[in-house]
Amino acid sequence: MSVLKGQKTLVTGAGGGIGASCARALAEAGADVAVADINGTAANSVAAECEKFGGSSIAIEADCGDLEAIDSMVTKAVTKMGRLDVIVNNAGVTRHAHIMDLDESDWDRMFRVNAKGVFFCMQRAAKTMISQGGGRIINIASVAGRGYYGTSNCAYAGTKGAVLAMTFVAAHQLGPNNINVNAICPGVTYTAIVEGLLSARSAEKGVTVEELKEEVDKSIPIRRGNYPEDIAAMAVFLAGPGARNITGQGFNVDGGLINS
Repeated sequence: MSVLKGQKTLVTGAGGGIGASCARALAEAGADVAVADINGTAANSVAAECEKFGGSSIAIEADCGDLEAIDSMVTKAVTKMGRLDVIVNNAGVTRHAHIMDLDESDWDRMFRVNAKGVFFCMQRAAKTMISQGGGRIINIASVAGRGYYGTSNCAYAGTKGAVLAMTFVAAHQLGPNNINVNAICPGVTYTAIVEGLLSARSAEKGVTVEELKEEVDKSIPIRRGNYPEDIAAMAVFLAGPGARNITGQGFNVDGGLINS
């Protein structure tokens, strides 16, 4: 499948989990991929996997909570690939915590990457896309941003609500520049981060991780959680020709977990 052949793409937080799956799926669809992650070793590993699909790939070590790093990341990607057609803003952080156990450092850490980082990655990517006549921005939000009560923590939900709001407004403001802006809202997705959260919750509840997974899956109408590849498939669609007139939307990929 080469629906994205010739497209130049950048994925943040792509050293593992959803980001790595998005990078690999974009590469498999024919795109060249810049793999960005705060962990340079992980970024290099995923970039090497992407090249196996026949396109080119570059690994970029970048802290997506730092404005200078964001500017350098996009500049490196454009210098290497010649342009930027698609950015997937996936980088994010969280931790399992009750509302009363969160402190200012938790708030600042999550909003620094999940909200500020997404905004400035959008802005910097849009600067390049405006100059070249258009592009696609895909933000990874979460059903937490729609108020899903089972999320990792309250502040994290706030960051993802911010991502959704910014997506909708940015779509209107960047639409005249032929830039589509959409968000993907994953439900329960079994990544290393979520496995860690499940481990913490299982210890609290006095059950095994597998028992907790069964309990979680039963709460989902389709009776299964996501794997990163499920989110990546939506990212490929939103990057492709079939989504040319889709913008300002937030798509739940959650097995029917929520209905908003």
